[in-house]
Amino acid sequence: MYPMQTKSSSPVIISIPAAGKRLDYLDTLKVALTCLVVVHHAGQPYGGSGGFWYFQPQNGPEIELGRFFAVNAGFFMSLFFLISAYFLPSSLRKKGWKKFLSDRFIRLGIPALFGFLIIVPIMMHQYYLHYRPYADLSFWSYYMNVYFGLSGQPENWSGPSWPDLQFAHLWFLEHLLFYACIYTLVSSWTEKRNTVVTPKPLSLISIFLFAVVVALLTFVTRIKYPIDHWEGFLGFIQAEYAHVPQYASFFIAGIMASSRNWFTTLSKKIGITWLIIGSSLAGMYYLGLITVVTRYGFTKGNLIYSFYESFLCTGLCIGLIYLFKIMANHTTSFTKALSANSYAVYIIHVPVLVTLQYWTDRYDISMISQFIFVSLFGIICSFVISHFFLRKLPFIKQIL
Repeated sequence: MYPMQTKSSSPVIISIPAAGKRLDYLDTLKVALTCLVVVHHAGQPYGGSGGFWYFQPQNGPEIELGRFFAVNAGFFMSLFFLISAYFLPSSLRKKGWKKFLSDRFIRLGIPALFGFLIIVPIMMHQYYLHYRPYADLSFWSYYMNVYFGLSGQPENWSGPSWPDLQFAHLWFLEHLLFYACIYTLVSSWTEKRNTVVTPKPLSLISIFLFAVVVALLTFVTRIKYPIDHWEGFLGFIQAEYAHVPQYASFFIAGIMASSRNWFTTLSKKIGITWLIIGSSLAGMYYLGLITVVTRYGFTKGNLIYSFYESFLCTGLCIGLIYLFKIMANHTTSFTKALSANSYAVYIIHVPVLVTLQYWTDRYDISMISQFIFVSLFGIICSFVISHFFLRKLPFIKQIL
């Protein structure tokens, strides 16, 4: 364990591990975030999210999960970007840019392409057979003519886009790979790869200003691009522009946190303050104390929600890192196993969930029961498949 800070106004750091070293609390936090992503996606068909999903339940009233989805979307992927970026500088310094990029393309590019070419088409084919009013197609016919769109677009096409090809939840890997390439290029220009790490603690005002800048960038972006509107950046990078200012900003913050040891020197005052801010904003939204009808365009609602979401995101990201730092800064063989499998679980959890959703739909049980069942067994099955099957295969283990 790393030494705790004293309770004085000027914390004394006994020793500071080099940035980029494995931090037990970050590994545990990634596991918790991965489980939250699984539950988030498990609820998509049951909670009236309004977006596309690969399975549509046939019976029963929807349960109210809209606020759960909104709070999650406001912070958890940004926190993933923050944590993922934290380890890049040390990796780049250690490996050099050629080996670094090669590893990034293998670890991120191969799973993304496998999902794009194999996993997603299988799920989309099942969606086509079950929910679209067209003649049944074999998988190969669907794959070529509908997924890749080699035939003409059918009349009254239901979307979500034409053709059906998409990266689904693996858009995150695309973004990480793209950001890693940009970071490598910038690092080569600035020639700071060998800079000595100098601890430089965060301040409340700097975090506040960061949240304000992110909020303003988010507001400007959402004047044109609403939440849940996806486009292909450069033709193939699946992007929801409404959240890109957050994702990019927290990725950059993760890079800076590594060189300045922000995570290690995070003080109790800052950690607790921002945990209270983030938790309070989330609680207010859950209780209905914050309601914004318009979150798009040059509107007051967009401005308010952009600031709300940016401060929620900043508060929960910093607060959760501090919370896990003081409560989960240790490891066991079980938590090590969970951490080792969390990346694979992120990749495979959606087809696991969709399979469970189709299966539970055969039984006359309530939506809330289906949601709970799919969430619980989605997490269990995904970790079991990863640990006892996927990561036992030599080549796949090197990637995952």
